[in-house]
Amino acid sequence: MWPLAKIELYKIFRRGRSYIGFVALAVIVAVIQLALYVDGANYVQFFIQQLEQSFNIQGKIINGNLVAYIILQTLVIQMPLLVALVTGDLLSGEAATGTIRLLATKPISRSNVVYAKFFAGSVYTLALVIWLGIISLLIGLMIFGRGDLIVLNSEQVSILRAEDTLWRFGGAMMIAFLSLTVITTFSMMLSAFTDNSIGPIVATIAVVIIFTIIGTMEFPLFEKTNPFLFTTHMIVWRSMFAEPLPLNQLLISVSVLTGHIIIFLGITLYYFNRKDILN
Repeated sequence: MWPLAKIELYKIFRRGRSYIGFVALAVIVAVIQLALYVDGANYVQFFIQQLEQSFNIQGKIINGNLVAYIILQTLVIQMPLLVALVTGDLLSGEAATGTIRLLATKPISRSNVVYAKFFAGSVYTLALVIWLGIISLLIGLMIFGRGDLIVLNSEQVSILRAEDTLWRFGGAMMIAFLSLTVITTFSMMLSAFTDNSIGPIVATIAVVIIFTIIGTMEFPLFEKTNPFLFTTHMIVWRSMFAEPLPLNQLLISVSVLTGHIIIFLGITLYYFNRKDILN
């Protein structure tokens, strides 16, 4: 399967649109970093003004850790769109160009084709996450320097020491990768059901938007279904910056995300192995 996986990786990275995500992330991160560098003091003051009424806050609040955290808050929810743009036609693209018929003449099982495409799509997703980590955290630390991280949410205020943040960012990136892998398998699953390359991409984006909106509605019906939506668990990376670390919540979300990957991949294997690719 490895030779086939290398071919799939080559096919992904030879396409120009595969680099749209990298360029888009670089531009957006650069804009955010520039805005925080020029006017970051006023931005942060807006959020901590109530906190200063109870605490005397000193030191370098705007630092590379805070900038990277703000960037993650801004971009991780939008990254599924960039992933779906490339992985949404992993199978349907073959059908649209007619090359899927060539696979029938090769001594390769259809399951291996699916596994190879899943592997290639996951590598692309991992590359996006690593790229985001480099331009947000490493470059952020170079520009803004190190410092303690103040994390504000509706329930608590956490102040994390600078030396206690690197492993948390690493864990957040791993969870973000797992979340985006759900998008990879979901879009690939949709692409197995059609010969159109655009349909799975648009459908994946639409589902993510719909599930995200449902997750924000505080209705009793949706409160029962939200725990089963993968979008509900895609933001659990934020828990990596909570103190103490909510291990049970993290394990539940990781299990749910992994379960979605297995289900989507299983459906893809089942359908693609029975799909008529000769007509």
